[in-house]
Amino acid sequence: MSHYMSNHRLSESNKSFVNQLSIVSIPNSVQEALADKRWKAAMDEEMKSLQKNETWELVDRPAGKKPVGCRWIYTVKYQANGTIERFKARLVAKGYTQTYGIDYTYTFAPVAKINTVRVLLSLAANLDWPLQQFDVRMPFCMEN
Repeated sequence: MSHYMSNHRLSESNKSFVNQLSIVSIPNSVQEALADKRWKAAMDEEMKSLQKNETWELVDRPAGKKPVGCRWIYTVKYQANGTIERFKARLVAKGYTQTYGIDYTYTFAPVAKINTVRVLLSLAANLDWPLQQFDVRMPFCMEN
């Protein structure tokens, strides 16, 4: 990366972060991920969590139906000082293969709108509410 940019004006923590970016590569395939023990451990952790939380159950596929596929998403989580906190792998459904009105309503993924987050942060600042940040490692929505 040093061939393309200069980091002499960055703080020490930002220099560390930029240097980490050039050290770690995100896998483009499951085969690449399995070749690195750090990514394999992240994938194992995800699978154990999915099984522990009983995310799915094995059933016979209904005749004439195609299952929704899945794929792995890989990310690196960094600490505030730029050092690597952990390698994170997520097994996600290929929701874009679903058909509206047939199997479209079976997947739910809540997402906060940025305007809602801004309002809450503004309230916290104006009313002196304490703020905390945390990372939810394995969020699950349970259907009743």
